[in-house]
Amino acid sequence: MGETDGDPDQAGHVHHLELCASDLETSRDFWGWILAELGYEPKNEWQDGCSWSKGPTYLVLKRAPNSDHPFDRRAAGLNHIAFHAESRDQVDKLTARVRERDDATVLYDEQHPYAGGYYALYCEGPDGIKLEVVGPE
Repeated sequence: MGETDGDPDQAGHVHHLELCASDLETSRDFWGWILAELGYEPKNEWQDGCSWSKGPTYLVLKRAPNSDHPFDRRAAGLNHIAFHAESRDQVDKLTARVRERDDATVLYDEQHPYAGGYYALYCEGPDGIKLEVVGPE
């Protein structure tokens, strides 16, 4: 089976996500950092994009072919991407690091870390894509 083939043992799990960035370099820095923290490793890189993988799942980031229409998570389409955290401590450390970054913002800070009713980081990356990292019980 090739790396882009389906795997019947993973039926129903996410195969890959593809995100478009208005500023590829800034987005690559943010996504590369947070994905590395979540255990993803660089997979491929080309002039207009890159990817990271963890197990059978990979995430692609590519330059938006049309950046005239900014991302709006409140419009029809994608609202956010959520990942499992290994621990609540990881959620806390990622939150602290997001607060230090110029290319990301902690969302719902006044309700953090229980904004969704459970322990999680909610943040927004460079293009306004909301990212959630959910801690275990």
